[in-house]
Amino acid sequence: MIILGSSGSIGTNALNLARQYGLKVNALACKSSVKVLNSQIAEFAPKLVYIDDDSLKAQVDHKFVFSKKDGIENFLKACDESSHGDRLINAFVGFDGLLPSVIALRLGFDLALANKESLVAGGQFLDCSKITPIDSEHFGLKFLLKEQVQINRLIITASGGAFYGRDISSLAKASVEDALKHPNWSMGAKITIDSATMVNKLFEIIEAFWLYRCQNIEAYIERRSLIHALIEFSDGSTTAHISNPDMKLAIAHAIGLGGKRVIENLDITKLQNISLEPIDLERYKAFSLKDELLQNPQIGAIINAANDEIVAGFLGKRVQFSAISDAIFDALDKFGSDKIDSLESVIDINQKVREYIKSRYIA
Repeated sequence: MIILGSSGSIGTNALNLARQYGLKVNALACKSSVKVLNSQIAEFAPKLVYIDDDSLKAQVDHKFVFSKKDGIENFLKACDESSHGDRLINAFVGFDGLLPSVIALRLGFDLALANKESLVAGGQFLDCSKITPIDSEHFGLKFLLKEQVQINRLIITASGGAFYGRDISSLAKASVEDALKHPNWSMGAKITIDSATMVNKLFEIIEAFWLYRCQNIEAYIERRSLIHALIEFSDGSTTAHISNPDMKLAIAHAIGLGGKRVIENLDITKLQNISLEPIDLERYKAFSLKDELLQNPQIGAIINAANDEIVAGFLGKRVQFSAISDAIFDALDKFGSDKIDSLESVIDINQKVREYIKSRYIA
């Protein structure tokens, strides 16, 4: 397999599984974690490697190294020539993951997708029938859809993030440190903040739309992250996907290890007092965009760009927590009527929105 984002949480979990089950790793790519990349090269001996930061290329311990200057497309073409038909995990973080997804599908890779932005910003330009999602919620939906019974509604769950139950009036000045205290999952800083604002769940809603082509999608808060997804079928039955909160399960299925025991079964006695609660739109303002986003999925590119920049500002302690939702609504007001009907227009609106948010909120 090929792993884009090998130094992150998804990438390292995938490599743990590769180590455990003796899977061949033909290529590795990361943004700038050269020390981690070198240790992975020493252990897994990939044929090709990529590091996004051009200045670090000379520090990579490998004969065949690509960097941003060489281009991610040329790297993926070389991967295709070297290992055609490999399973490719795209676990890059952010908008930069969109182009690799487009290229990977065009080249015929078996795409296991952990990059949310590919679907949020560019789902209309991807053949989603050829994508295996790496996400506990979307894996749960895929698992439940094996029977192919007619669907009435898709349901995913959210933990509520770090600020569930906290006095709403105190959220405006919530600290970065508090926002990063996720109750159940160990994730990167960006996605943890997105969990606290419920933007992450908004993104997962539109990902589910592109993956399963169903517009009747809802999310509920389930504080313990034990129920990941449910499907209501047209015959009146409902099924749920339940497991301990561990991303190795979704990754294992995405890389062909379905059926292997990679985590322990949940002790079902822990399901006592489980509840599913509606999402409070006063607390999680951005989630009120769900219906609008499902009706007009193209605005995902605007929401993603605005959120990406304003969250970076919050993590850098340059804006308050409340500015995150304000910036998203502001960007939609300004750019929501723009035509987004090509990959080029997605790239263009991404740049325009980022510049606007930087100048208005962060500069």
